[in-house]
Amino acid sequence: MNRTDSIFIRLLDVSDAEALLELEQQNKDFFCLYTPLREAAFYTLMGQMERIEKNISLAAEGTLYSFGIFSDNTQKLIGDISLTEVVRGNLQSCWIGYCLDKKHNGKGYTTEAVKQAVTYGFDVLGLHRIEAGVMPRNPASIKVLEKAGFHKEGIAKENVRINGKWEDHQILAIINHSDNSPPVI
Repeated sequence: MNRTDSIFIRLLDVSDAEALLELEQQNKDFFCLYTPLREAAFYTLMGQMERIEKNISLAAEGTLYSFGIFSDNTQKLIGDISLTEVVRGNLQSCWIGYCLDKKHNGKGYTTEAVKQAVTYGFDVLGLHRIEAGVMPRNPASIKVLEKAGFHKEGIAKENVRINGKWEDHQILAIINHSDNSPPVI
């Protein structure tokens, strides 16, 4: 798929389950600051295989696309990024979410992955709008999205349960301004 000098993204497949498990296990304490609580089974090989299989099925249905973020140099899985809750009709939109191995933060990889996922959403899926929600106490993630072209729209109060607590989220979005398709009636 899309490549740069630093990272590339591609849809995850079952052969990535071990690498995804390693990523989740090594970053468990870091990721839990920004994600919902996970069942113990999530942190097993079977749990990751089931996660990937479910996501492949959802991609076939056109409602979710789960990508791995890979290092160009090592081909190693260093994160994941997803386009979720894809809605068609008059909305043509989705949500984007991502995480990156803590060791690789601050290198521009997440911004590049977001740009690549947005390109996929607009050019391949034909979406008009991609939204993101970020806790205001996570300014680094907000900066990633802004550098990728997203704009702030407002705060959704107590929007998502993160690590067992309802958290506010800054809503950001990017619009496909080259989308000239007529509205679906």
